[in-house]
Amino acid sequence: MDLFSRSWTALREAPADTAPTMDAVTYWQLAEPPTGEDPLDALIPRLAAAYGEPRRLRFHFDDVGSAAGRAAVLADPAARVSTRDEVLTVGDYLSAYVLEWSLHHLDLIAHLPSAAQPPAETLAAARALLEKRAGTAFPASFSDADALRVGTGRRTPTAAETAAPGDSRHPARSQPPPGARGRRCRQTA
Repeated sequence: MDLFSRSWTALREAPADTAPTMDAVTYWQLAEPPTGEDPLDALIPRLAAAYGEPRRLRFHFDDVGSAAGRAAVLADPAARVSTRDEVLTVGDYLSAYVLEWSLHHLDLIAHLPSAAQPPAETLAAARALLEKRAGTAFPASFSDADALRVGTGRRTPTAAETAAPGDSRHPARSQPPPGARGRRCRQTA
């Protein structure tokens, strides 16, 4: 009971009355892929393995996602929240999670070709946010899902994608912008 009380108190104190210090784009920090040297590098694989079976992970997502969805509908998008000594509007915080959930959805179905894709509108919004963070647009020939996978280092661009005509600054070129190949976006919170 004590832990619940402490977590509930912290959650109630999350609203902030100071000016935002970040937005949905700057919430994401560019980071190198894990090297294995940091003990936290093993956290995500261990958490994923803890579920044991996909149905348990789905139950967790359904439970947490439903609660988060209800809270998001009720929240004032202009309200401010604090996390890790940064302040964002609720709208920016929720927008940042469109990228987060879209990437996780793509990760979960990466080897399941018949699985349902994330909604097209969320992939488009996630792509737009990643392009803003990277400071450059992906070629129009990239699907939104492919732009997200290449732009976050989840896969390397194909030879055809690298040779595609268009802006030589796009992330499939030999000189990718920060956040492209070999890097992953990581939340600051």
